[in-house]
Parts: sequence; C-alpha cells; structure tokens
Amino acid sequence: MKILFVLNNFYSTGNGLAASARRTVKYLREAGQEVRILSGPNHNAESPQPDYVLKDLHVPIFEGLIRANGYKFAQANVDIIKEALAWADVAHMEEAFQLQRVTVQIAKRMGVPCTATYHLHPENLFCAVNLGGWKFLNYNLLRLWRDFVFDYCTDIQCPTQNVVDRLEKFGFKARLHLISNGIIPDENLRSEKAENDPDRPYLVACIGRLAVEKDQPTLMEAMRYSKYARRIQLYFAGRGPEEDNLRKMGEQLYEEGIICYRPIFRFHNREELRELAAKSDLYIHCATVEVEGLSAIEALQQAVLPIFAEGELTATSQFALDERSVFPTKDAKALAESIDYWLDHPQEREDMGWKYAESTEQYDIHKSIDALIAMFEKAVTEFHQ
Repeated sequence: MKILFVLNNFYSTGNGLAASARRTVKYLREAGQEVRILSGPNHNAESPQPDYVLKDLHVPIFEGLIRANGYKFAQANVDIIKEALAWADVAHMEEAFQLQRVTVQIAKRMGVPCTATYHLHPENLFCAVNLGGWKFLNYNLLRLWRDFVFDYCTDIQCPTQNVVDRLEKFGFKARLHLISNGIIPDENLRSEKAENDPDRPYLVACIGRLAVEKDQPTLMEAMRYSKYARRIQLYFAGRGPEEDNLRKMGEQLYEEGIICYRPIFRFHNREELRELAAKSDLYIHCATVEVEGLSAIEALQQAVLPIFAEGELTATSQFALDERSVFPTKDAKALAESIDYWLDHPQEREDMGWKYAESTEQYDIHKSIDALIAMFEKAVTEFHQ
C-alpha cells in the first residue's frame, strides 16, 4: 500500500507531533508499507529530505513564537501536492492546517482517500499566546479543522479515549479509531536506590516542552506546600518558550530557601531521557492540554512512579493506576500532597513503579502499527467500493 504522510515539517525537533510521525513512518516501512513524505525541507541536515519538498511558509509577527514551540509551516504548492497524490493509495494528514486543507480538497478531486491523526487540540496553539481559556476561539478553530480538513477524511486515528469523546461530541463525520501513537519497547534501566541515605536528594523529573499548556509552574508552586521541598531536586527535561520564566521561578524558590537545590533545565535525546526516568524518584506531568503524552508512557517504562494532572483536555491521567497518582489541574496543594504521600512510602512507591512499567506494554508501537494499517486498508477498500 502506498501511504502519503502530509505534515508541515517532518523533521522539526522539539515537538512531539513530528517525532511521533517519524517513528510511525519508520515502523510502517518496517511492516512492509510504502510511505512517502510531503513536507517542508529538513533544515537539520542535507539528507534525508522529504520525497516531495515544499518551501517554508513564514508567518509574520508570530514566526519567533512558532519556532520557539518547535514548529515550522510549509507552503501548499498545488503542483507538488498533485504529484504526491498521484502516487498515493491513501493520503494521511498529520495536522489540520492550510497545507492539509488544500491537500484534502485536491485529493477529493483526484479520487484519493484521506485519513488523519488528531494530534493537537486548538488549545495547544492558543495557550502559546495566553488564549487557551477563550472557548469562543477554541470552538471555532476546531470547527474550521472539522469542516475543512477532518470531514474530508474517511477515518481518524484518536490516540486516547479523551480525544474520541471530544470529537464525537463535536460531530466529526469520519470513523474514529482509538489507536495510541505507540512507544518503542525499551529495556528497563532502573536500579536500587539508597532510600535510607538522608543526604540523597529526591530526584523529581518533569519531561516535555517548556510551554504554557504543560503548566510546569504548578510543580514549582507545589514546592511551597511539600514537606520534602528542601530534599527535592527538580529536573525539567525539555526546551520551549517558557524556559526563562521557569528559571526565574526556580531561582526565586531557591533564594527564599523553599528549595535547597536549584532546578536543572536540560534538553535530552531519547536515550538520555530513559536514563533520567530510570534514576528519578517521581515523574510529574502537569499539562492542562495533552492529546496523549508519549513522553509520559516512555518514562513509565523505566518504573518511575508518576503523578498526573487530571482535567477535561488532558489525557495523561488515563495512565494512572489509582487515584493516588492524579491531582486536579493547576492545584499545587493537591500535587504537593501526592508528592509527600509517595515520598513517605518508598517501598510502595517502588512496587507501584514496576506495575506502571508493566502497564505500558499495551502501548507497544507494533500494536499501533497493525491497527493503523488496518485503518488504511479499510479506508482504501471502502472508498473505491
């Protein structure tokens, strides 16, 4: 089967959407599928480049903000899009922006079925400009995405039940498939810790983009309420537009004597993130808007005990095995209580960490790839009936 992946930049670093697309394409090819990429150019190296290269689209005023969030946009060149679609059995939309709007319309005229993955909520975008709470804007952007991209698709991959519920409620016409984006099964690197060493700081990791919707400030604020604050080493693994603000918050906590260790800020590759998760005492995920959160599942593979924010637009709390690992979004006191509980119970924390590691087996990317191939085959077969 010939599958065309359509996204603005397949090679962007620092955002989960492009990383997920690269991983999915790799495993689709290993499963024997022909996959080509319609995308903007790879700026990180001379090769590889997409099969169909589009020029960059620059957005005045917002260009800096877009790049800070790890995104790039591509121009919707009609001739190149037609060339790509002429090759494909099915075209798969990884976003719902201008490129995809033009592509699905041309595909309809050319008789090429389209499918999609729902990777982003509108709130993911508007949070970057502090408009995430404006329901009017978010509602209307989702309506535009639905009417001009997703309703042209026969099938949509929904990474979590949270997404399925939202799209059903919003009246999307396509068939909705609950299929995780999937993680690569990894070796567990975790080793025993010296729990009785009073001089050892507790390592509390937060992995992901440093962006408004990830809500890392709630973890910072939780230190004001945790009895273990002076023994906690906060570690923020990621980069993004909120880094300067978070560094200032961390420095203020340190200067006030709330914490004894300055927070660490570093960007890591995948292997380094595995090592960080394996040596951490707790993994905290505060996001208020999250379609799935693969970084969370990848961390859980290393048997670290997680605490997830629970809210209407964040799906990561579905990974929690009980209520002790969830707290209401933006509730710093509740997060501090969860942190204190798990640090109070080291053996229970370690035992539950291993149960979390076992729970990640259901998100094996090979299972996701099998489900995606079945979705593509169904889309192609029924489209031509």
